[in-house]
Amino acid sequence: MTIKLLNDSLKIEIFFEKNDKEYEDNICVCVEEFGPEDEKILYAGETNIYINVEQARELARMLTIAADQSNHASR
Repeated sequence: MTIKLLNDSLKIEIFFEKNDKEYEDNICVCVEEFGPEDEKILYAGETNIYINVEQARELARMLTIAADQSNHASR
């Protein structure tokens, strides 16, 4: 699953890393940034963060709560 942010200059891809299925932290959050160097917010062009199932669920829960709060605030 991929989402592009910041006028498509930042790509976040989240996936289950099948080759790392024996490890607890086998869910990859890949962040890639594109564009001119002087406009980038990250040092690396690509960063991979590996998280476990509980962390992935907590991240999803936190995003849902923030989205719900934003939705209610805009009414």
